[in-house]
Amino acid sequence: MDQQEWLAEQFEDQRPHLRAVAYRMLGSLSEADDAVQDAWLRLSRADTSEVENFRAWLTTIVARVALNMLRSRRTRPEKPLDVHVPDPIVDPADGTDPEHDALLADSVGLALLVVLETLTPAERLAFVLHDMFAVPFDEIAPIVERSPETTRQLASRARRRVRGAPVPDADPSAQWEVVEAFLAASRNGDFDALVAVLDPDVVLRADGGLAGPSHVLQGAEAVAGQALLWARVDLTIRRALVNGAVGAVAFRKGKPFSVGAMTIKNGKIVEIDFLVDAERIAQLDLAVLDE
Repeated sequence: MDQQEWLAEQFEDQRPHLRAVAYRMLGSLSEADDAVQDAWLRLSRADTSEVENFRAWLTTIVARVALNMLRSRRTRPEKPLDVHVPDPIVDPADGTDPEHDALLADSVGLALLVVLETLTPAERLAFVLHDMFAVPFDEIAPIVERSPETTRQLASRARRRVRGAPVPDADPSAQWEVVEAFLAASRNGDFDALVAVLDPDVVLRADGGLAGPSHVLQGAEAVAGQALLWARVDLTIRRALVNGAVGAVAFRKGKPFSVGAMTIKNGKIVEIDFLVDAERIAQLDLAVLDE
């Protein structure tokens, strides 16, 4: 085995980990893959004779690439930042694909990723690397070009924001009962039944991308009214796990129309995150729902 083949083997061993780092940093599956590919190109051209820990070295490379992507994303005026639902990972309702295990470890639900979207690039990197992957602040500091103490403060600020993300109930069967009640009330046009399964302060986010409408609604009555509007569209709803949490994929005329994740807390829906961006939905692997 020559050096390049050995490097390729080492890289493939780390690919699931690197993709998980990039996905948490970027909230985009395609950009995560781009970041990982960029890391491979850098590895293939680098002098690695003094690299003792390939996992740590590659993690740093991917983090730098992802940080640059985040900073570049914020300078693009055509990209709306007010409503953005990260790329969902969809699995059948009866269990996740083993290939998704690394991506979904640490309960990386859409609700958490939505909160990560509100952080500055440096805060997000410090939190993801330290809190999710146990990278020491001394190693993170050079990436964000701050002192270790300032980097620690970045992660602390991020952590306070993340604590605001709702933690779902632990019982999956009870969560599915709430989802089924919500879907049944929508189908039946029962406004009161919808309000009954929604938390009074429920938040709904719908990301339609650049071509479609996007909005944020708060409050049980506002969300129930929106659900009744959607119920008038001829949709076929299939239960699915979305980032490991209860959710649904809607099809219209046989084609995927939306992907939604629901966060259930204390038996009520406290958050609904919908991706209705046709361009991004077309890039998702939804074939798993056909099995």
